[in-house]
Amino acid sequence: MTRKSAKQPQAIYQLKITLSGCKPPIWRRLLVPDTFTLAQLHEAIQICMGWEDYHLHQFTIDFVNYGRPSADDWEPVQDERRITLQKLGIQKHDKFKYIYDFGDDWLHQIVVEQILLPDAEAHYPVCIKGKMAGPPEDVGGIYGYAGFLDAIQDPDHEEHDAYLEWIGGAFDPAAFDMEEINQQLRTAFR
Repeated sequence: MTRKSAKQPQAIYQLKITLSGCKPPIWRRLLVPDTFTLAQLHEAIQICMGWEDYHLHQFTIDFVNYGRPSADDWEPVQDERRITLQKLGIQKHDKFKYIYDFGDDWLHQIVVEQILLPDAEAHYPVCIKGKMAGPPEDVGGIYGYAGFLDAIQDPDHEEHDAYLEWIGGAFDPAAFDMEEINQQLRTAFR
């Protein structure tokens, strides 16, 4: 479980995180403190998308890769647990990438929409808006997700019953429960 940083934030970043290639777009808008490490941002994204952190991930910012270094890395990776958003010096309108699950390749574009002053009464991180449900874990990337949606929406599709059983009976691609996401964020970042 992640703990909230003891250091008080000097700024709050409003980030729009959009999953690339989805129509309609799947996105979340988060407020996160500048004291957040990239590892904490990763955990917040996982919660916001409804994923379980089963797979590898990586951020790419200004052509530098950040993640959890491993002897198996093909290219050098900076340790995301040691890099705060403040240390990166990101500015309003900056963009960077986050990829989750190198097999499914869930590529996200992250945009710094605003840099705000912290509110002493607020709890960060907090999701302030979003659209659509996050795709199920291990569905097979963008193309697998499209096939999954086709199958569950067509009772005559040969994989209809198997996919519904796999997903637990039902899946609403338009569902977005901001209250539930924020409850999970509050629990994870006490």
